[in-house]
Amino acid sequence: MTHYPKLQHGSRPKRYRTLAAAAAIAVVLPFGSLAPAAADANFPSPEGQTNISSILTYSDVVAELQKLEQTSRYGVNAFTLEEAGTQVSTSEQGRDLYVATVGSGEEHVWVQGRIHGNEPYGTDSILTLLKDLGSNGSADYSLLREKFTFHFIPMYNPDGSEANIRHTVLWDQESDAPELDADGKQQRIDLNRDWTADGFVADESLAFYEYWTKVKPDFGIDIHHQGLKEEWGTGDDVTLSLGISLAPGGPTLPNIENGVYDVLTRQMHVYVYDQLAKYGSINMDRYQVGNGYEIDIKGGVVSAMMLGLDYQNLNPDGHSNPVVFFETSGNTSDGSLGQKARGKSIRQNVLAMKELLLGLATGEVQQADAERWEDIPHQPVNGYQTDYAGIQPPR
Repeated sequence: MTHYPKLQHGSRPKRYRTLAAAAAIAVVLPFGSLAPAAADANFPSPEGQTNISSILTYSDVVAELQKLEQTSRYGVNAFTLEEAGTQVSTSEQGRDLYVATVGSGEEHVWVQGRIHGNEPYGTDSILTLLKDLGSNGSADYSLLREKFTFHFIPMYNPDGSEANIRHTVLWDQESDAPELDADGKQQRIDLNRDWTADGFVADESLAFYEYWTKVKPDFGIDIHHQGLKEEWGTGDDVTLSLGISLAPGGPTLPNIENGVYDVLTRQMHVYVYDQLAKYGSINMDRYQVGNGYEIDIKGGVVSAMMLGLDYQNLNPDGHSNPVVFFETSGNTSDGSLGQKARGKSIRQNVLAMKELLLGLATGEVQQADAERWEDIPHQPVNGYQTDYAGIQPPR
């Protein structure tokens, strides 16, 4: 792996950051924007105060990664992006950005969580799967290690995670304080809208983007939370939504890689839906943003991966890869994350990731009927919510 000299924090001109930040903040289409719905007693309850004492901190994550590296039977390797040789390698506030790898397969898989700091269980889910891959000698895990090399990012947004906020805060290194806009307000960046030709405002974005261009993964998984949600047409509580950030059949995805990703991402979720349906405690639907709108965002990290974004000539060959995301219900907003649901939320994420990865390893995903994407519960599509042209009509 090529090593580059580390750039100093804050080396980009302040004016550039300010203008770019304004553009990044202008478009915020948050995953999970639906209003909270009533939930049953065994899943996040809208009643009472949220207890976040069990949520993993940055230091917890670092300690767990170090522990897994030391105790794993099958070669877990935890390292910082500085050690990986990226030009920018720390968060806005100077925290090291961590990755853990395991497996020796020729195909590479990128798995990220907690890009939004108030969506915590992606971190727990990724660490759980990493532990299993590092220690479990069963046939399933042996197959996964032989087929794939995994790149796990359990806490993409450490600053936002420590502050328990969705965004990261742009940081002035000289004053060791937040950067302020013209109105004296903190400049906050949604890291999941920052992989654009005019973006990469936050240090975390450029750091992980460069690492992605080094890895050139074959597949990707992104773990999120959403608000409490009811299934359209039945009113049943949804525990997990299956999402694709560039809507299948929408304005963009059919035109990428001659439509291959339009088919494969649907196959990935159809397979997950079928495999997890046998668990009675998991109720799934398709991710939508309300009123029957699908998302078609080009600024999201996983969208940029599928689009093969080339920023600063770091991806001159236009590498791209298919990616899907999972949205578990409940986040750290008061009343929408129940402690009783913690284990269940983590478990369903781990099951979803494991089943998807096994299906990819065996080729069963690629044999799934992509048209059955329409069978996954969802509201009839009324259009596409985009970050580049407003609401687009259905196709």
